[in-house]
Amino acid sequence: MQKTMKISGMMCHNCENHVKKALEAVPGVASAEVSHVKGEAVVTLNAEVSDETLRQAVEAQDYEVKGIA
Repeated sequence: MQKTMKISGMMCHNCENHVKKALEAVPGVASAEVSHVKGEAVVTLNAEVSDETLRQAVEAQDYEVKGIA
């Protein structure tokens, strides 16, 4: 299962790495592909993870989640 997150505030590759590490630390997340250019993260899950859990992981890094699909 995949979820696409729209994220604002990422400006560079370091930002991508912060978001990627935060998301991949969440239990149930298999991987995260993050792009500051697109302003999104595509998260691959291997277990059920709530949108709110994903949102909190990103927002704890001081980025804003605009939406999750």
